[in-house]
Amino acid sequence: VQLQASGGGLVQPGGSLRLSCTASGGIVNTNTMGWYRQAPGKQRELVATISSGGRVNYANSVRGRFTIAGDVAKNTVGLQMDSLKPEDTAVYYCKLETFRREIYWGQGTEVTVSS
Repeated sequence: VQLQASGGGLVQPGGSLRLSCTASGGIVNTNTMGWYRQAPGKQRELVATISSGGRVNYANSVRGRFTIAGDVAKNTVGLQMDSLKPEDTAVYYCKLETFRREIYWGQGTEVTVSS
């Protein structure tokens, strides 16, 4: 099982980036997919999740600026990040959880917001 995340990079404040994540390896019965992030010296935190039923959830800090979308049944998820702020700088991780409570993490993609 492998989660491949891409799309990170360096962007100026106010800019946009789009992250993508695809899981491979025969995962079935995916319940949710989502994005978490970890800034230097801080704990990993939830950014956004989407369920197989289409329900989305956002951290208060990104609501209204980030949009999560994907086809959970096909194990793909994206994160559109707009109006980026320096405090959004972190390593972003893709996460997948099945209905059997199996959890898989991607390798992380770095996002740096700086002028």
